[in-house]
Amino acid sequence: VQLQAFGGGLVQAGGSLRLSCVASTRTFSRYLMGWFRQAPGKEREFVAAINCSTGNTYYADSVTGRFTISRDNAKNTVYLQMNSLKPEDSAVYYCAAKFTGYYSDPKSFPYWGQGTQVTVSS
Repeated sequence: VQLQAFGGGLVQAGGSLRLSCVASTRTFSRYLMGWFRQAPGKEREFVAAINCSTGNTYYADSVTGRFTISRDNAKNTVYLQMNSLKPEDSAVYYCAAKFTGYYSDPKSFPYWGQGTQVTVSS
């Protein structure tokens, strides 16, 4: 499956952005879709994930209550709505896909998009 992420940009602290990730697959509803981020000099970290079949969602503690992951199976698209953004949210955001398994380990995801830059100014 090929993934294409977009929607990043520059925003002031407290602002909002919505990221989108489109998957080229006929079996989108079978996937677990995740968002990860990587800041310069840091490891890639889990942000949020959604089971496209059940709709179950999972979040990192650092974004709970501020970010919302959702999906539209008809459009093969997963979204990440980011509100109340903080400078520490600045990173390249990646979407990823897998069929099953643990949702927060980036090493377990075989499919990745190209990343989109999110910069939050203070």
